[in-house]
Amino acid sequence: MLNLTQVRPDYWDSLGWHILAPQTRKMPISAIFPDWVLGHPQHAKTTPQDVPRRNPKARPPSGIRDKVPLYGKLPKYTGPYHVGTIDLEVPAREPRTFSHITRQKVHLIALETVLMTIYYPAHFESRADFNTSTPGQRYRPTWLSRPRNETSRGYGRFASLPEHLAEWWFFCTTWYTKLPAYKNARLANHWPRQGYESTNDGVHRRGMGAPPTCGPEKPRFPLIIFSHGLGGTRTAYSTVCGEFASHGFVVVALEHRDGSGPRTLINHPPGSSADRDHLERRGNIEHFKHDQQRPYDVVDFIFPKGDKYDTTPGHKVDKELRRAQIDLRLAEIHEAYQVMQEICAGDGAQVAASNLRVRGAIGASKAGLEGIDWSAWESRFHTEGVTIVGHSFGGTTTISLLREREKFKYVTQGIVYDIWGMAVLPPPDDKKYRLHVPLLGINSEAFMYWKENFDVAQSVVSEALDEEQPAWLVTVRGTVHISQSDFCVLYPHIASGVLKMTINPIRAIDLNIDTSLDFLSRVMPEEVKRDQPFLRTLSKNNPLDLEVLHEMPTEHQPDEKWTATRLKIKHEGLKRMIPGWRRRYWDRLQRSGEEIWLHLKPECAKFGRCQTCIDRRARYTQAGEDSIIAAGGSEEE
Repeated sequence: MLNLTQVRPDYWDSLGWHILAPQTRKMPISAIFPDWVLGHPQHAKTTPQDVPRRNPKARPPSGIRDKVPLYGKLPKYTGPYHVGTIDLEVPAREPRTFSHITRQKVHLIALETVLMTIYYPAHFESRADFNTSTPGQRYRPTWLSRPRNETSRGYGRFASLPEHLAEWWFFCTTWYTKLPAYKNARLANHWPRQGYESTNDGVHRRGMGAPPTCGPEKPRFPLIIFSHGLGGTRTAYSTVCGEFASHGFVVVALEHRDGSGPRTLINHPPGSSADRDHLERRGNIEHFKHDQQRPYDVVDFIFPKGDKYDTTPGHKVDKELRRAQIDLRLAEIHEAYQVMQEICAGDGAQVAASNLRVRGAIGASKAGLEGIDWSAWESRFHTEGVTIVGHSFGGTTTISLLREREKFKYVTQGIVYDIWGMAVLPPPDDKKYRLHVPLLGINSEAFMYWKENFDVAQSVVSEALDEEQPAWLVTVRGTVHISQSDFCVLYPHIASGVLKMTINPIRAIDLNIDTSLDFLSRVMPEEVKRDQPFLRTLSKNNPLDLEVLHEMPTEHQPDEKWTATRLKIKHEGLKRMIPGWRRRYWDRLQRSGEEIWLHLKPECAKFGRCQTCIDRRARYTQAGEDSIIAAGGSEEE
């Protein structure tokens, strides 16, 4: 009988059957296939740096309009609650300008009104509740902010493209895309079921669960304030915000008027506290002459005068502009918080009376605020123990806010998604301005390879750790900078083909949410966290318990000119050309391994506020049941 070990190894190599070579006999059984079957060179087999191929979490079934091919669509949310949305634009309490930066003798950075979308847990019958007086419960808001033509043209200007071309692009791709949420739906007053169950076909069971034995009859939800990045809007991160809301959070997503968004409109109805004459008298605010012929102003993206591309690696950041924008953002966040305080205090009707986005106003929907029972919002969410969350420049805003503890005492923890570190100011010498709150940083892999930016991300997390606060820094593998926004979900082929994103974009959102909820379950103040609904459906994966990665990976590090923009895929042409059945076979071989790299984490024993997984999983009881053990989301892995 032929002894395979006596055959020259290069003979098998020449045939592409590397498994028969003696030096590779310990390779997995999958290696018996030659290169032309696997669709990749044998030496490119799974390494510790390859991104595992895992499916997104199971989600409720989509309707017909969400199955239209070749058209952008957003996934349903994975939490136990349906999601409602409310749009509010209210006059600022303290209108003012924030810098000496002017264009045509008009101050650019000014606070006039505050615009926000509130994402919140909705009643479990919101989708089919046609017997109520509000038509808003039957409406799903569009993803593209109204007026859609203005928003799409603003994106064209932001991307340095012809505005009419951008409008045509959005019309063909996402003009009619709607959020999987219901406008003005009733606020949820029920507790979710214990654990996270799904049927055999992956459809979630949403409904009522029993309240906690010693807890309130109705849940009182935690509050999150979300700050978008450059080019963002209040709906550009609807998947992340809606996911938080579906797990039992009230999320206030601001649309900043600091010139960081593509285009936003400020209403100035005559005779109101937001009309131009009133604002110019109170806040030393000027307006462009071409805007005074209409009852609203247009705020476009502001490009720095010195360097239009100051956000790009190797370019100098316009510190004066970015500092002024951050100051305005912090003022908007505080104004939005005061609005939420009024709503929680039972004065929601007064807030609604001052709303500028009424029927007929620019940017308003036909539903307006019809049908909202503001009395149902009284004392239904916490106004202390607030979480601040931000992406990119919003992450920079988050760090700036957390340094000002005296003014923002109600914020007790922060989450930064892929922080733009170049705009972060160095910590002041005064110790009171250092980071004295728990902090979570979640990076994209593309931004991780931007060394100067990653150094800042590490420094802010290390700063919190030095102040004996629980803090973590992680990277979601295979992701790019916009992975935490809706754009990769809506345009997955562009994310994959142009930006070289290698992870499923919906799976990337799942990992961000699981990690964020794991963080919040550990660090939220006990008086806020107690009996919270999201603890009933907490994922069992515990991503923050991973081992620290000590060696910086480089496999997907792009060439220098593409730093922070996209990843690098080895043998990309070969991998994209292989037939689907071979690709699926290869994907099945890559289901093992971690999808997250953990760079920094605390020594949990040092921090009383950082509860261990065992501690936090056995403290919540429910009527007629044993202690609630948080079960993970159903995943097809």
